[in-house]
Formats: sequence, structure tokens, C-alpha cells
Amino acid sequence: MRTTGLGGSAVRVSELALGCAALGNLYHPVTDEAAHATVDAAWDAGIRTFDTAPHYGLGLSERRLGAALRDRPRDTYTLSTKVGRLLVPDPEGCAGDDLAHGFAVPATHRRVWDFSADAVLRSLEASLERLGVDRVDVALLHDPDDHDEQALREAYPALERLRAEGVVGAIGIGMNQCALPARFVRETDIDVVLLAGRYTLLEQEGLAELLPETAARGRSVVIGGVFNSGLLTAPRPGATYDYAPAPRPVLDRALRLLAVTERHGVPLRAAALRFPFGHRAVASVLTGARSPEEVRDTVEQLRRPIPHALWDALRAEGLLAPGTPIPTAAPPKESS
Repeated sequence: MRTTGLGGSAVRVSELALGCAALGNLYHPVTDEAAHATVDAAWDAGIRTFDTAPHYGLGLSERRLGAALRDRPRDTYTLSTKVGRLLVPDPEGCAGDDLAHGFAVPATHRRVWDFSADAVLRSLEASLERLGVDRVDVALLHDPDDHDEQALREAYPALERLRAEGVVGAIGIGMNQCALPARFVRETDIDVVLLAGRYTLLEQEGLAELLPETAARGRSVVIGGVFNSGLLTAPRPGATYDYAPAPRPVLDRALRLLAVTERHGVPLRAAALRFPFGHRAVASVLTGARSPEEVRDTVEQLRRPIPHALWDALRAEGLLAPGTPIPTAAPPKESS
């Protein structure tokens, strides 16, 4: 699978990356065996980039991912995790679960927002222990929506020092909004933005400022949420968008996208996977999976040929604005 460098760093990411929130029992439990098999399937498909976070299942995702990668040579894959939420033991929560935060795990810990320099170091140290590795390749500021100034003035300089010391290879920010990442691109020397849900076949908010700014400065973008919380896998009443039932206008737009892709004999999810690669700032698309079957389906959809006429039809129907960059017709090559 093709790999691309992140910004000016030496870190490379595979064209398709595995997002590991589901390994932390996102919404529903996943067994240890299924989690391990999912990572194995990704590896067999040529995926070499894996993204996790302490937030995902109160550390469960990191522990499972580390266990699944343990026998792989460390220099053969790229590992990304995040900072911003410290996990603090909470004995009183053990009797309950963490579903209020989206994860079907016992509430053994509570999350404490902290973007101080000390918290960055403590968070990464704890992540390394859970992952069972001596380093991560990418460290991302995780959702600092309400902590922008502390993240900019304290957490970012700490990550910059870690990169300069060679402790991490690349640094960046991961969010589901565009404004704050664009500010980081302008005001800091981050290598990468992980943008979730804001540059997809359904909506292209990232095209207004963030992606052009990133490309102009030689930085990279990893696109997550290409299915907009599942809406672009199967648009129907009750489908989710931004983790809630899709509003009717959003659902109607998704159904129009579906009608166009079906006329061209292309699954909607295949078009959604390929769309972000049209922009030169996009280095990788990050998708989650909770089973080997989901991994294999995602890879199969990514490799489907998509006729140029489909993108023309989407523009003609006003579903893509004129000038929106579109991917080349050739699908990614299979891994050797």
C-alpha cells in the first residue's frame, strides 16, 4: 500500500490507516480475539498506520493495539496516539460503565482534560506503558475545542520539544472542526492535522481554509470520518451523522449522493473512501473497524475503479462545488 510522508517529518503513513476506537469497545463490546484479528487483517491488507488514544475505552484500545502489534518489528509500522485527556483511577466508578462517553467498558477511570506541558509528558508515558512500546511515531493534541489557549501555549511547545529530541517523529492536532486546526497550521510548526468528518463526499468545510492552508505550508492532513458517522455507508431514516440521528436535509443530501453513485455502478462507501485523495494535502484516510470482515470490505472498496463520469455527475447535480479536487481514476495499488 502506498505511503506518504507527514509534512516535513520522516514519518510515513499508509494510504489507508486503521482507527482503533472500536478496539476500545466503542458503543458495543469487542472481544480480545476479535480486536487482535482486526489488526491482523489490516496488516495482511498492507495497512501500516494505526491510530489510537487514551480516550478510547479508557485505555483499552491502546492495550489491545499494543498486544496485537507486539510481534511486529517496530520499524515496520507507524503508531499514532493522542494527548489532552489524562486517565485518573476512579474506584467509585467501577460499578458503572463508560457508555456516557460512548465506550462499553467499566468506568474504572475518569478523564481529566489537561493540556499542560506536564500532562503531555505524563499522558505519553502512560500510553507507552499501555501500548508496550518505547516510542510512538505521531503525537496529536486531541479535541482541544475548549482548551485552545492552553493547547497552543503549553501542550504544543511540549510536543515540539519532544519532536526536536527525537522522542516522537511527528506532531499535530486531531479534531472534528476546521477553525482551530487552521490556526495551529498558521501559528505553529505541526506536521499533520487529523480532520474528522469535515472533508467528505457529504461536506467539504475543510476546503474553505484548512486544506489549502495546509498544502501551501507543506503540512499534511489525515482524513477521518469519511462516512460521516455511518451515514454514507447506508443512508436511511435513523442513520447517524456526527453521532446523532441525521437531520432531514443532511439525509436527503446523502440519498442524492447514493442515487448518483448507484447510477454509475459504484457503492457509495467506495466513492466516499476515494474522494479525499483528490486533494494534494491528504496523506491518508483513517477508517475504523471492529472485525476482519470490515477491514477487508474497506480495502476492497478503496481499490474499486471509479469512473470520472461519476465525479462529473456529482458536480452537475450541485453535490460537489465547481473546482472541488477529485481523485484520479486509477485505484490504489495492492500491497506486495
